[in-house]
Amino acid sequence: MPFVSDPPIAVKIQKMKQRLRWDDPAIAQREIDRTRFVLDDGSSDRPEFSFLVIGDTGTGIQTHNAQRQIAQHMLPHLDSCRFVLHTGDVVYLVGSSEFYRDNFINPYKELLVGGDRPEKIAYDRMVFKVPMFLVPGNHDYYDLPFLEGLFAGLTLPLRRRLVKFKLDFDVGWHGSYQGKAYAQAFLDCWDRFESRDNLVRHLEQHYTIKTDTGWCLRYQPGQFTRLPNRYYTFRYGGIDFFALDSNTFNAPQPIPKTGEGLTHRRSLEELRSRLEREKQELMQAAERLNPDLPDDAEQLDDMRAKIEQIDEVILDIDKQLEARETQAIDSEQLDWLQQRLIDSWNTTEVRGRVLFFHHPPYVTEATKWNLAQTLEIRHHLRRVFDNVAAAIGSLKGDRPLVDLIFNGHAHCLEYIRTLDTGRADSNLNCIVCGGSGYSLRRQRQEGADLMETFWEDGDRKTRLVARSQLFVGRSGQGSKKRRPYSFFRIDVRGETPPQFVVRVFISERFQHQWYESELQPFTI
Repeated sequence: MPFVSDPPIAVKIQKMKQRLRWDDPAIAQREIDRTRFVLDDGSSDRPEFSFLVIGDTGTGIQTHNAQRQIAQHMLPHLDSCRFVLHTGDVVYLVGSSEFYRDNFINPYKELLVGGDRPEKIAYDRMVFKVPMFLVPGNHDYYDLPFLEGLFAGLTLPLRRRLVKFKLDFDVGWHGSYQGKAYAQAFLDCWDRFESRDNLVRHLEQHYTIKTDTGWCLRYQPGQFTRLPNRYYTFRYGGIDFFALDSNTFNAPQPIPKTGEGLTHRRSLEELRSRLEREKQELMQAAERLNPDLPDDAEQLDDMRAKIEQIDEVILDIDKQLEARETQAIDSEQLDWLQQRLIDSWNTTEVRGRVLFFHHPPYVTEATKWNLAQTLEIRHHLRRVFDNVAAAIGSLKGDRPLVDLIFNGHAHCLEYIRTLDTGRADSNLNCIVCGGSGYSLRRQRQEGADLMETFWEDGDRKTRLVARSQLFVGRSGQGSKKRRPYSFFRIDVRGETPPQFVVRVFISERFQHQWYESELQPFTI
């Protein structure tokens, strides 16, 4: 992840609001809910249905193109599944519009109108034949500083032809422009309407379904498939789905100005220096490999992924070192989630709830399990869940507040279940689907049990809060290395509370060959 920058949270929120015209008077005048849509496919009332889940897909530079392999593995399921959820990181490495064709349109051409001629599809004019509901990942917001973008753009044709650029990355002239490419590709951006009349006609054509929260967008497969906002909700088969933008509530807390805080700061600075040295060693080792040899080419893929992994950890360290007391948190989105969950529990026709967003609150993947951002996501959601539980009282019974949580970010497949955390995020079923294309990672050496430290009655206590039930990621070494890429199919049954049959499909790269399989299904 060379040279990238991550915009401040306040900038992400502001830019997205500008693109959506978040304060446009038409919203109040027409009683429009900009955070909800209805999937108009004629089947949304059926209690039994299926959907697919993918995540962390968007790379076009792998030797073996795992993203396309997974997309082809999904094809037999498209007719029997109502939609696809995408847990973010749609286009690597910096969410640039330059790479949407190679990293999204071509791999998923069968899901798009006009997919038989993908070269004719503009990234900001995509229409889905098979509905795909996405959330942004961190890479979908990244940018390139001007000088780095200028260098990357000027050298891009050479990098695509010359062998000496052995650790090439998916970067060109520019980055995402603070998530602009993602917004133009998938969101209903009102800023594209130059006249008021054009906007009014658009609203009269597409915001035509009346719900209990206002008039909302009609999502029509094959015709109009924009999403109303970066976070949103929809109801299907009696299940409320909530999509979140976790990039705006993942900022680490400032390091305290205490002796313990100073020690922690120094340890972070030392770790950062070690990681920089490790990255330089990898880049030097890459110069000794020949990308024309299959074994070396796959090793270069691994090195590229390792460098990106190191840079992500460095970025997390930098966020901790630079954290300020006044940093922004997306309270508006978290308050929205809290109220919508309360409303959902008070709606009799709703029989279940599913959340999906990019950053996992619980995961045992080696590089993500203890990141400061992971812990912040956990703490913010825990506070929301506590407030929801207090508001709904006995309505919940012995059920978890939400039935399923889907995440990406960690490049693996994992089913992890929270235990008794002492809070309202107990007994949650969390599924990480981050192994659908980008280079895979291993489970942490510490194993499947996640511990957390709490302050109770003035004392620091450690508690077991979650346990991994299934982990599928990279394993083995050298010629025995296995790369099991994955996607999920979820079959929702019709009872109340609902049961979710989880089916896991694997496309494994082993010794330069692909092997497809399905794991034993399990029911949640």
